[in-house]
Amino acid sequence: MNLRSGLAALVAAVSLFSSPVLAADYPERPVEFIVPWAPGGGSDTLMRLIANDIKPYLGVDMPIINMPGVGGTVGLREASRRAADGYTISQVHEGLLVASQIGLTELKWTDFEPIALMTSSPQYLVVNGKAPYKTFEEFVTYAKAHPGEITMGVTLGGVPHLHAAMIEQAFGLKFSYVGYEGTGQRIRALVGANLDAAIGDISSSKQFVDNGDLIFLAVGSTKRVKEAPDVPTFAELGSDIELSVTRGIVMPKDTPQEARDKMEAALKALAADETYIKQTNNAGAEVDFRGQVDYNKYLSKLDKTVSELAEVLAP
Repeated sequence: MNLRSGLAALVAAVSLFSSPVLAADYPERPVEFIVPWAPGGGSDTLMRLIANDIKPYLGVDMPIINMPGVGGTVGLREASRRAADGYTISQVHEGLLVASQIGLTELKWTDFEPIALMTSSPQYLVVNGKAPYKTFEEFVTYAKAHPGEITMGVTLGGVPHLHAAMIEQAFGLKFSYVGYEGTGQRIRALVGANLDAAIGDISSSKQFVDNGDLIFLAVGSTKRVKEAPDVPTFAELGSDIELSVTRGIVMPKDTPQEARDKMEAALKALAADETYIKQTNNAGAEVDFRGQVDYNKYLSKLDKTVSELAEVLAP
């Protein structure tokens, strides 16, 4: 019995030293925020708002380290290798799931601990104002009667491509894809009638919708957007698909639950801060807080969809 007790104690000691140990008063020092994108872009702008406003709720500073490259995977690779001690966070969006499923990276969202979805930028199905369809229902009818004829502007192998493929899958349609580097390029092509449809957002498209050059047919948010209250959601149109660029916070795999919970609580409090909400809205996004449980559900459901569409998305 003594030998058995001694072995048990040894195993317990080894487990203690091989697992991250979290101080009761975590966090005791700044938490580094690896943003896997270049300074000045949408993700960087929105993540800096979190870093700048979190201290009253977390109690420490959150310095940002930009690590751009290969569609965000360089920074995420570094984040995945950091110590799982609660002092590193990073940011992911749908692009990681697409890159994983089409083989651009071995990293997966399950290589991290999802803490909270913070913001979403709803994406729209946009068409030229002179198109023969003025509503989504008319668009679907036309597309089914002309399979493969509607030219759809996307970023090939990227999130807009995913969103268009989700529309295809949900409504039994077939598009002809045309690749553009960025949202602005494809929206300009759509305004010039060089495309039939595109995936766009408020910041890139609303001015053209307001003057009649373009039409928003549907929005991928869970509820109608105040900037475009007359545009129906896909849920209203018969599908539960969500078409948003969401940005969420993750920690290295096996970060102690106490650290995850404290970070989630701080982010939840920040998400209710009126100043932060206004800043996020001014940056063209919505605060859409979902904690660990709901964020995991969102990523799991979306990953299944991306997996089903991987063959379509592959470059």
